[in-house]
Amino acid sequence: MGVQRALVALLTGWIAAPAGAGAVYQPPKGCTLDMTVQIHSCQVANHFRCAADPVGDRWVSYADGKAEYFLSRIDSETRWIESFDLEDGAVDMLDTASSADQASFSALLSTGRDDYDFVTLSNTGESRRYIGYDKLTGRVQTIDNVPLEQTEFELRILDAEGKLIATRKGSQFINRDMRLFFSDRETFANAQGDSASSFEAPVTFAFPGDKGFGATKPEYDCDMMMTNMSPIPMQPTL
Repeated sequence: MGVQRALVALLTGWIAAPAGAGAVYQPPKGCTLDMTVQIHSCQVANHFRCAADPVGDRWVSYADGKAEYFLSRIDSETRWIESFDLEDGAVDMLDTASSADQASFSALLSTGRDDYDFVTLSNTGESRRYIGYDKLTGRVQTIDNVPLEQTEFELRILDAEGKLIATRKGSQFINRDMRLFFSDRETFANAQGDSASSFEAPVTFAFPGDKGFGATKPEYDCDMMMTNMSPIPMQPTL
C-alpha cells in the first residue's frame, strides 16, 4: 500500500471494498450512504454523510474500473473542504484564511452566477489558487428522473507565486434540492497551451432500495480506450 496511501486510509477511517460486480460500497463507521451515480467515462460515485461532520457537509467517493481513487468533502455551499487522492496520498484542504471569495451555492441560485477566488493547501505544502465563476445557463435537463440545471464555468489555477498552472472551462449540472454539482463536458489546458477534453456526465442515479445502490463497479464507457491524455492531473468535480 505504501506509507502515503496508508496515511490516507487512516485519515478517512476505512479502506473501501475493491471495485467488483458484487461489491457494495461501505462508508466509514458513523456515515450513511445516500446516493450512487453511474458516470460516463467509466466512473461511479458514491455519496454519503457522516454524523460527526457539520450539518450540510457531505462526501463523495469516486471509483474507476480498477478501484476507488478519489474522495472529497464539501459543505452546504459546495465549498471544497478537503480531498484525498487515494492513489498518491495527496491531501488538499481549503485554506480559509487565504481565500478572498469562497464558493457560494446560495449566490448561484439567487443571482444565477457565483464568482470565487479561493486557495487550497496540500499536505506537501503546495498552495493553489482557484479563480473563476459558475453561471446558470437557463437550460434544464432530466437524467434518470433527476432534474438538473446546466451551468457554465471557467477557472484559472495559479501557484503560490501567481503563475498559471492550468485553466478549466466547460459545463456542469446542479440539483437545487441536493445542493450538488455534477460534471458534464470540460476542456482543460496547462500553462504551455496543451489541452484535452472530458465527458463525465451522470447516466443513472440510485437511491436506497434502488438497483445499483452502493455499486462499486462503473458500467458506462468502460469498453472504450480510456487512455488519459490530460496535460494536467484530472480530478472529479468538487
